[in-house]
Amino acid sequence: MEDSDHSPVGPSPTRPSDVLLSEERAALRRRSDWMGGWLVARTWLQIFVLLGLAGMYPGVLTIILVLVLLPGRQLGLAVLMHEAGHGTLFASDRLNKTIGQWLCALPTLGDLPSYAAGHLEHHRKAGTHEDPDLPNYASYPVSRESFRRKVFRDLSGQTGMKLLGSLVRGGPGNMDRGAVSGDHLLTRQLLVQAALFAILFMLGWGWTWLLWFATFMTTYMLVIRLRQIAEHAVVPDLYHPDPRQNTRTVAAPGWQRFLLAPNFVNFHMEHHFMASVPCYRLPHLRRLLRARGYLQGVPECASYAEVLAGVLRSNPSKVT
Repeated sequence: MEDSDHSPVGPSPTRPSDVLLSEERAALRRRSDWMGGWLVARTWLQIFVLLGLAGMYPGVLTIILVLVLLPGRQLGLAVLMHEAGHGTLFASDRLNKTIGQWLCALPTLGDLPSYAAGHLEHHRKAGTHEDPDLPNYASYPVSRESFRRKVFRDLSGQTGMKLLGSLVRGGPGNMDRGAVSGDHLLTRQLLVQAALFAILFMLGWGWTWLLWFATFMTTYMLVIRLRQIAEHAVVPDLYHPDPRQNTRTVAAPGWQRFLLAPNFVNFHMEHHFMASVPCYRLPHLRRLLRARGYLQGVPECASYAEVLAGVLRSNPSKVT
């Protein structure tokens, strides 16, 4: 994925080469197999800790805890699939393709190759009416009543059922238009789910696969929706090519990032500014951009509650 190369907005530069020195850009692009491996291992460790907690201490409280905390870990896998799609999770292209597919994409019913192809179009066309991801956020702001209906569809499993139906029919494989099914994609996705069940069964927690799947079908759908809203909904100008106008970074506290924005996915404006930067270097990129004055005048968003307040500010006429 090449870096963004948008036209400047007024006197402010928008190309990485206008803001950063060549050695800074090279350092930011540096990929690490160790760091990529750690992010994947950490995400799966958190998943097994949560499912193990429910498996060893089954009850209403542990099930609720998993339903609240596990969707962020499932999103963590999807974020790492996204990184692998950019070729930035690992230094090794082979690791990006293999681990990105089998340990990140397929467990969340995605498909790395087709996701990467579709996501590239999003980067190319962000800030235009041709952005393929527009259906995820262009309708905002919406009324509170409309948003409550969206949340109900997510938490009741309706959104998840729509996703599964699309997969069976060979259509888009996740809420990001991720996977377009090939002849054997669904088989690979089912194989990975079977492997996850087998591991849980051998650990004595086989029933928790149902909890994994129930989370995916309900609270994960809501977390995905909130992430999409946070990235591009009700930004200064959705149809402006400058990423400071069409994309948002949420400088949320750590507990909110754990729940809703794992693996640095909250640094979305920086990602659109320079897509070749691995996610684990985006905080440093933000500091550099702030020091160079690139973020001067860019609206700050300090929490996901603040994002929601903006997107629900009301347009009762937009009912979806």
